[in-house]
Amino acid sequence: MLNFEFYNPARILFGKGMEEQVGKRMAALGRRVLLVYGGGSIKRSGLYDTVLARLADAGVEVTELAGVQPNPRLGLVREGIRLCRENRLDAVLAVGGGSVIDTAKTVALGACADGDVWDFFERLVPVEKALPVGVVLTIPAAGSESSDSCVITKEEGLLKRSCAGEALIPRFAILNPAFTCTLPPYQTACGATDILAHLMERYFTRVDHVDLTDRLLEATMRTVINYTPLALERPDDYHIRAELMWAGTVAHNNLLDTGRIGDWASHQIEHELSALYDIAHGAGLAIVFPAWMKYVYRADMSRFVQFAVRVFGVDLAFAEPEQIVLQGIRRLEAYLRSIGMPASTTAAFWRWRRNAAPKALRDSSKSSIPGTSMPFMNWRCKANARKKTPWLRQGVFFVARYSKRKARERISSPGSVTISSLSCVFLQPDGAMFRFIRPDNLAHPEFDLLVDRPPILTGHRTSQQKESLQ
Repeated sequence: MLNFEFYNPARILFGKGMEEQVGKRMAALGRRVLLVYGGGSIKRSGLYDTVLARLADAGVEVTELAGVQPNPRLGLVREGIRLCRENRLDAVLAVGGGSVIDTAKTVALGACADGDVWDFFERLVPVEKALPVGVVLTIPAAGSESSDSCVITKEEGLLKRSCAGEALIPRFAILNPAFTCTLPPYQTACGATDILAHLMERYFTRVDHVDLTDRLLEATMRTVINYTPLALERPDDYHIRAELMWAGTVAHNNLLDTGRIGDWASHQIEHELSALYDIAHGAGLAIVFPAWMKYVYRADMSRFVQFAVRVFGVDLAFAEPEQIVLQGIRRLEAYLRSIGMPASTTAAFWRWRRNAAPKALRDSSKSSIPGTSMPFMNWRCKANARKKTPWLRQGVFFVARYSKRKARERISSPGSVTISSLSCVFLQPDGAMFRFIRPDNLAHPEFDLLVDRPPILTGHRTSQQKESLQ
């Protein structure tokens, strides 16, 4: 176990009716507050009216910043910073899920900064001070209500980055599981997958003698695994929702980091996916994490055996440790599919388009990703081994999962193959760029086709974006 410091000032107010305290809690932080939220869900539930009424009762003046989207955008953050500075606001209140909280944190950070807030995400400036942030959580997933980090997407260049610092930890967080009962099944499953990924990122460490946090992580993972199907089956059950909501906070408040170093490669990979394709974070993690496990498990076989046995109940009677590991990964994949998570970026795209995209986009066969000129679908990819140098300058590579038989049937010209489904991206930070990690040690024939970036990314960049990649 490594030396550590643990500090988390976030006061958690958990349970029914706790939202009634939002007024007095925010009044203790400041009298002029920026209220950050997403769209109509908090208004339909009545939470919006309750929050405004309690703030008014406490004498708190409110300036509103609405319209936060999943994979929150830098443009809205800058609007919030402008409002804070022009109105001399004292604090920020986030009412919503992880995207809303991350937006509020970044606004609070930028309002106290002299330069551009994006400098914090490029690691050019350390996080030292921010306006105090309060939270009313409505979606258990990101754990941002008690974490020291936030993630924002920059529209120009489609960059998704994170920053962290103790100043970003919210002063209080109100968690009423009753407000999560109306979440759609897919959003519930995405949130649970995000929680599970936060736990697994910490679990897969190379640090020895961390049995206590191993056991805490395993218990929390089993809680999420057990209760997510129940939440999908009985969405109105308060106690089931409470278990998931508290698991989300425990998973990401840094308690389970103590004495160990997590991995976080899968999150970094997924950030690139959701920045480019605007898919749900949990859905992206469901695609990436099992693929990452297949790639790295030989580096620490005993830990992956422990995960398979303790978390997914794989029988130790398997003849080979590798078979235990692979069975554990298969059970993880089966579990993610069982709760409705996509197996590929293609599936994630189409689910988003069916369920979350504006009607005009759903009805159009040539729709584009919001905020870009990138079309949704065109899966004919070039595979030309003699032209790898330009790919390196592009900075993003894909490994395609495909059926060999179907691929042979679909070859229309030399060097051109229609991919049945994209499985995963393997990226590794390399300065400002990312380089490809080829999974040569995988014993799976599905992963043997190296392709260029999909055409949805090709020929649709601005000249400035193209220059930045060269």
